[in-house]
Amino acid sequence: MGMTTPPRTLAEALRARDDESLAGLLRARPDLLSPVPNDITQLATRAGTRASVVRALEHLDRFALQAAEALAVAPDPAPYETLLALLTGDGQDDGTARDDSGTAIRSATPGALATLREQALVWGEDDRLRLVRTARELLAPSPQHPSPTGLGPTVAEATAGMSPGRLQEILTAAGLPATHDPVSAVASLSALFTDRPRMGELLDTAPVEALAVLDRLVWGPPYGEVTPNPTPPVKWLRDRGLLLPVSTRTVVLPREAALHLRAGRAHRVPEPLPPAVVAVATRDPQAVDSAAAGQAFLAVSTVEELLTSWNGGGPPILRAGGLSVRELKRTAAALDVSEPIATFWLELAYAAGLLASDGEADERYAPTPAYDDWTELPVQDRWVHLATTWLAATRTAGLVGGQDAKGRALSALGPDLDRSAATEVRHRILALLASLDAGTAPDPETLLARLRWERPLRGASTSAGNTTDLRSRIALWTLNESELLGITGRGALSSQSRALLDSGPAKAAALLAPLIPDPLDHVLLQADLTAVAPGPLERPLADTLSVLADIESKGGATVYRFTPGSVRRALDAGQSAADLHAFLAAHSRTPVPQPLSYLIDDVARRHGHLRIGAASAYVRCDDEAVLNEILADRRSATLRLRRLAPTALAAQIDPASLLEGLREMGYAPAAESAEGDVLITRAGTRRTPPRTPPAPVPEGPPVPDGTLLGAAVRAIRAGDTAATVVHKETDGTTAAPAGSLPRTTSAETLATVQAAAMTGSAVWIGYVNADGAASQRVIAPVRVEGGFVTAYDHTADEVRTYPLHRITGVAELADDATT
Repeated sequence: MGMTTPPRTLAEALRARDDESLAGLLRARPDLLSPVPNDITQLATRAGTRASVVRALEHLDRFALQAAEALAVAPDPAPYETLLALLTGDGQDDGTARDDSGTAIRSATPGALATLREQALVWGEDDRLRLVRTARELLAPSPQHPSPTGLGPTVAEATAGMSPGRLQEILTAAGLPATHDPVSAVASLSALFTDRPRMGELLDTAPVEALAVLDRLVWGPPYGEVTPNPTPPVKWLRDRGLLLPVSTRTVVLPREAALHLRAGRAHRVPEPLPPAVVAVATRDPQAVDSAAAGQAFLAVSTVEELLTSWNGGGPPILRAGGLSVRELKRTAAALDVSEPIATFWLELAYAAGLLASDGEADERYAPTPAYDDWTELPVQDRWVHLATTWLAATRTAGLVGGQDAKGRALSALGPDLDRSAATEVRHRILALLASLDAGTAPDPETLLARLRWERPLRGASTSAGNTTDLRSRIALWTLNESELLGITGRGALSSQSRALLDSGPAKAAALLAPLIPDPLDHVLLQADLTAVAPGPLERPLADTLSVLADIESKGGATVYRFTPGSVRRALDAGQSAADLHAFLAAHSRTPVPQPLSYLIDDVARRHGHLRIGAASAYVRCDDEAVLNEILADRRSATLRLRRLAPTALAAQIDPASLLEGLREMGYAPAAESAEGDVLITRAGTRRTPPRTPPAPVPEGPPVPDGTLLGAAVRAIRAGDTAATVVHKETDGTTAAPAGSLPRTTSAETLATVQAAAMTGSAVWIGYVNADGAASQRVIAPVRVEGGFVTAYDHTADEVRTYPLHRITGVAELADDATT
């Protein structure tokens, strides 16, 4: 679809593109597809809207953005040579030390321009480059929004509205011939500022103080305040037009003069090449993989420990959502980590769908049914699930403890923690790590510099009082979190993580599996009522031991401590003393210590001696002396007990509170059912209803796949054909371009589509759908019957059926439009 004449509008430029180029535009700017434009004109209009242009500018790298900024201060249109001169300068010395000779800029400029063209931010041939108007408005200088280049308005813009007499005074002071034509005066002054020899002669006569003033303004901002009686240096500059008035107290350095002082450069430091990511250490790849695998195992164990501690029901949920500061401190202390790290594990478990609200009236957090399925997986598969969740999650744990835009505190598991940039930043940081040699740990500062070069306009935080680059903060959090999760080991990307990024979860799990220690089927019992697990334990052993004993310390070996409370917990779960003795004997590599056997027998002997059931609540015991002892104990006053019978007491509190109160007094009561049987309380049975993990908040429309892009391009082309096709008038004698919807009578419409169906030709119709939306289409009728026409719709690229009464009119296509 080549053009013989240069395009006059962006729509014409897009119309001249081939399908692959249009698909590239839609891939780079997927927001243009929501919904699919009807034709090229609508696509061009949408591509020029402010929101879409801002989004496109935010996705430019540093040098492509600098090229766009240079075009914003160049004449419109500008030839390629002008753009290149603004980026490289005119070769003169501007007093700024530079290492760049311009070779890198000349090599990178065609690529930057190609990027701007692909994203429809620039159009036109190389001799007439045009930046789209919205982008020029965003990047061009103004008093309210100074240009990113630091350049001010042109002489013509700055002198607009200036009196001819004042212009004459400036020309005279600058040594230029007088003229009464304001246009000629402005042109003469502009020519002086762009003529290097003459401008140099003028500046040679300037006072040193005046040159110092120019030095302060030359790289921006170009505006300065003056008093009603300016100093002699400022007055000298103002008289010669080197400072032009913007208001009664503000002057500006005109663009032409600033470019002369800058040696023609729009930017102080052009950045044509991305900063290199520098390595700070190179380590043995096997050591990196082992360190990452160890941390991956610890990550899985930490999440499991966290959710196991909440098996009976976690902490309550704040009214505004999330976890209170006090509960976060408790969780951090239980995990023996800092609060930010505890927040990370909480958010990861929540994002993975392993933790959620139970939905009860007294709303609390609890593990989900998915947690039980997760615990049944091998360690490597559990880690892969956590890692893939982290990669895709937009909830950002690092924000906890800060404030939102309204000054409200952000809490763990609470609302307003989603940041759409998190996913992109994580993937980009890991991609940069993957680009390094195996075992290489990068310098974080160079990573941040590279990230800022790739997206210089993205990520400024909107939190109150916080102007830190959000993307940089997310990048630093990513480095810390990837080390915690075992994505990296000793600062370098592990082999299993490379496989996760490149080949998928299955390959990553296969590489991690040999590095995970095999679970053990034994512990080492000690005489001080502790058991040492020298490594990870098999699932049934770990589950039973976690009920029978309390974890005292963690690390390479886990130490469990047996207490009366822990033994009672196992008995409450349905175990008998004989079961516990057999369990310990079967899984201990050392003999069962006598103190531990005595502890189990003693707690078992007293367990269930008291029975508690629901009256409001009652206590019964065959031993009257025990009940007498309870009634005589002053600590039982809060239980509000009274004797019903020699072997039964009644209470005015619920059974659970009575059970807990007697346990605190040192007894070992057991709950019983209405039939008098002991109730067995299984550890870890509280679960939420099935929950869906929180969905990541996308940053924008997803990048369409090839199939969708192809269909969208065909639809846009077909719609463009329908919108621009030349059709015949109903009398068939003249041809006219498509404008408003065609209007024909019902009889004429029926006759025309029947004739088209017989001859197999295409026609142009106007159509109003059931919602009242009007459109124009090019169709090839196949069958006309029953008040409907079945036709191939070139606009939709499919066969459709249209009610004849909804067709406003029909016209034949001109002969040259169908060839």
